[in-house]
Amino acid sequence: MSNSVEPVPGAVIFGCIDTALTQAEVDLFSSCNPFGLILFEHNCIDPNQLTDLILQFRETVGRDDAPVLIDQEGGRVTRMKQPHWRQPPPANIFARISKNNIEAASRAAYLNARLIGKELTQVGITVDCLPVIDLPIRGAHEVIGDRALGEDPTTVAELGRALSEGLMAEGVLPVIKHIPGHGRAKSDSHKELPVVSAPLKELEVTDFLPFEYLNKMPWAMTAHVVYKAIDPKKAATISPVIIKEIIRNKIKFKGLLLSDDIGMEALSGTKGERALMILDAGCDLTLECSGKIEDMTEVASIIPVMTEEAIGRAIKAEELRQNKRTEDGLAYEELLEELKNILSEHQIEGA
Repeated sequence: MSNSVEPVPGAVIFGCIDTALTQAEVDLFSSCNPFGLILFEHNCIDPNQLTDLILQFRETVGRDDAPVLIDQEGGRVTRMKQPHWRQPPPANIFARISKNNIEAASRAAYLNARLIGKELTQVGITVDCLPVIDLPIRGAHEVIGDRALGEDPTTVAELGRALSEGLMAEGVLPVIKHIPGHGRAKSDSHKELPVVSAPLKELEVTDFLPFEYLNKMPWAMTAHVVYKAIDPKKAATISPVIIKEIIRNKIKFKGLLLSDDIGMEALSGTKGERALMILDAGCDLTLECSGKIEDMTEVASIIPVMTEEAIGRAIKAEELRQNKRTEDGLAYEELLEELKNILSEHQIEGA
């Protein structure tokens, strides 16, 4: 992103419904200028098709560096599938290795992220919604589960940093999620609103810690979770108290703050109402993933442009993406071979 952005993009990231933009999407995106695009499995057929879709989006909004996002975590959250792309292992693989050798686990996580990053860069994707640094608590819903990097805050932070550095080495921005922590949720926020009753002092020495350790990362995604000890009425995503006092002041995250999907059942109201609540609470961007033209049209009709502060954060993130890219010449096959060796040493199959 250049140092000045004209015209200023709308404070929204949209999905799309197919493997190429429809004419209705082209018309909408060219008029409302969404900040970015997020992709899902139904958008990803093969490298050539995906490259063309991303180019089409950037041409439509008139910005060749418009962010394109994906959730390519590995395990059960993998949008780009075999046979055209590698199936990355789930995050808990690195947690298992860390119990015996944290250095090997961190190296494996880094290598895995570089491999993911190479595949994303090849097609033009510049942001991966990874790492998940939520702390899974026993008895919590499995929506996080094997997506987590362990149960110890320091280990989770170290592995999360390794994944983030691996992505950035390949020119892809990481998104730490789900700030300030989704691991205690006893329900799936895709289906209902989770409520966490833990006292603030407990959250400060557990759930919040990985986010504090990684508070210099460029992007973060919020949790659709109520924390009764902080704001008993509103999910973090729409809570000015949580965003200002916890995410910005306590955790000290200064980067670009993105909501989780506004289509999740944890939130109420129309899509437009949800989007405005999210931005009014202090998020920089709202995420509308459905790809449904009627929902996107509703959001586009009322969404404001990004604030000057949000634009500044986006520019800093893009500068970081360009500056952190590594030119060490390591080929995909070399990285994959080293990762396979580490997994094999720890009796783990699949790389």
